Amino acid sequence: MSAIRSIAVIGAGTMGHALALVHALGGCEVQLQDTDPARLEAAPKLIGAALETLGEAGGGGVPDAAAVLDRIAMGPELENAVASADLVVEAVVEDRAVKQEVFAAIDRAARDEAIVASNTSYLDVFPLIPAARQPRAAIAHWYTPPYIIDLVDLAPGPETRPEVIDTLRDFYAGLGKRPVVFETLISGYIANRLQAAIGLEIYRLLDEGLVAPQDIDASIVHGLALRMATLGHLKKADYTGLDMARRALANRTYTPPEPKGGSATLDRLIAAGRSGVMAGAGFYDYGGRPAVDLFRERDVKLLKLKRALRAIEEGEADAAG
Repeated sequence: MSAIRSIAVIGAGTMGHALALVHALGGCEVQLQDTDPARLEAAPKLIGAALETLGEAGGGGVPDAAAVLDRIAMGPELENAVASADLVVEAVVEDRAVKQEVFAAIDRAARDEAIVASNTSYLDVFPLIPAARQPRAAIAHWYTPPYIIDLVDLAPGPETRPEVIDTLRDFYAGLGKRPVVFETLISGYIANRLQAAIGLEIYRLLDEGLVAPQDIDASIVHGLALRMATLGHLKKADYTGLDMARRALANRTYTPPEPKGGSATLDRLIAAGRSGVMAGAGFYDYGGRPAVDLFRERDVKLLKLKRALRAIEEGEADAAG
């Protein structure tokens, strides 16, 4: 199996443009494809701003931003993007019909040896992939922004050859990422399932008018996240004491929410045009600030936190050694 050097990223949206950057930072030649001219127009600005932030923060390992940008070509033609790719990364909208159409187009144009990796969060995409392509298809699921967040979920389909997962694991580990390999596809993986469970409780609290968004975020940032960042959840339970965890389960006085397929709070915000940072407002109003500035602010904070956690880990390793 040849080394992965040439990448096609299909979809230039929030994840697609960032995944193009991830692979270009790793020294790969990247073709970023999208049929939407607006997304292709926005992508260079978002990539350039992310590179600038990585360089200024000193935590992204960007020796030459211009050289990284030179490794990313963009265009609307899928056939051109995938023709010589070693790895095709599918990052289009979470819609079965759209993905099936994209996979069919990839199958027609990609080399037989190419690996096809889907960034899907919850869909089982393998039934949507042409049968002949399935032995070299897999899941490679990322978390935003992937040029800072190192976790990548790798999962095979029922026909995926084991060496394909091995190749992806070694490739992404070589880029400094943290691959978690699943023996079979688990919808939502680990991190997304945990986020989904937290989200159910959060949206119930909001829908019932019990708390404000600021209270929820304060409880996470100043409570949950600080401990989880250094211990995770199960090691945190060890420090608290497993007898305490058992008593908490036994003494719970409320019933956790059941999934109901929606949230009145989300429906109201989206109907009002408050769909998030790209729209200028969501749970919070961002005062007309450009999305690129907000992403930069987020990235700087994440990079500072990442460096601090790395220093903590290195200090623990030195003490243990």
